[in-house]
Amino acid sequence: MELTTELYMDDNASPTGPEQRAAPRFISLIRAAKLVCGQGEFVCVIRDVSATGVSVRTFHRLPTDAAIALELQNGETYELELVRSEGFEASYRFVTPIAVEQLIQEDWGYPKRQLRLNIMLPLVVSALTGRGKAVTLNVSQQGARIECDHVFSIDQRVTISCDQLPDIRCTVRWRKDANYGLVFEDTFTLADFAKLAAKVQCPALLQDQR
Repeated sequence: MELTTELYMDDNASPTGPEQRAAPRFISLIRAAKLVCGQGEFVCVIRDVSATGVSVRTFHRLPTDAAIALELQNGETYELELVRSEGFEASYRFVTPIAVEQLIQEDWGYPKRQLRLNIMLPLVVSALTGRGKAVTLNVSQQGARIECDHVFSIDQRVTISCDQLPDIRCTVRWRKDANYGLVFEDTFTLADFAKLAAKVQCPALLQDQR
């Protein structure tokens, strides 16, 4: 399931005095993104944003690296500094103030696609025609890009297996040299995708789940 709902609300859209006009402009925004740091890439949901900061919610404990960035689905990246955190929610300050409208519009220089995590996992890809070793180059809720040493055909049904994941049935959608684009037969919910990413990159973040 893809998170597509976006709610925009300017909390100071109708200022009534000088203090309100000078206050930060907070906009509620429900959108999937990812937190990128030395521990890995982790799914989050942007809750609200202003020119100086952002609040997010994750599906597990928050990554603890001091050097962390917010990356949107279109690849735009913003360096962050932690202000406060509680449970699975955190508020961050942008290292450099941003143009809120630019973040909201999230311009795309190519066809829009789902949130992808750059995770490298060793796999075994198997089909009726044979099996081969592979590695993931990126993963989304609906599929993965892999590099494989075995030849599979377009539209062929395959199964990918690795120690950290259950077997996943897929269909080959495209092939270029040793690179393949796979579509999962059963897609992940955003929450399950987030927990899967934490499990394979930093399992400690899944401890003490509420």
